[in-house]
Amino acid sequence: MKKPPHDTQPDRVQTIDARGHRCPVPTLKLRRAIEAQAAGIVVLLADDPMAQIDVPHFCTQTGYGLDLVEKRDTYWAFHIRLRPAEAKCQDAI
Repeated sequence: MKKPPHDTQPDRVQTIDARGHRCPVPTLKLRRAIEAQAAGIVVLLADDPMAQIDVPHFCTQTGYGLDLVEKRDTYWAFHIRLRPAEAKCQDAI
């Protein structure tokens, strides 16, 4: 039986801890997580102040939804909603 190339659970939440890493590493970790997960939510934890600029820009450029940005004690939590590739393509039409 062939495995699907991506995890397609729509309500899956994956947390990526990029604290302690500087630009561009948090966004690169986010991109890798998105490539491995077709749907659901990725929560990126980052303490680099540039992430406040880089992550929203990345989401705008790639079409993913930035649902929430939370300022926590010493870092930010970015909640990014992923959609299956088919949904992204249909939205662009």
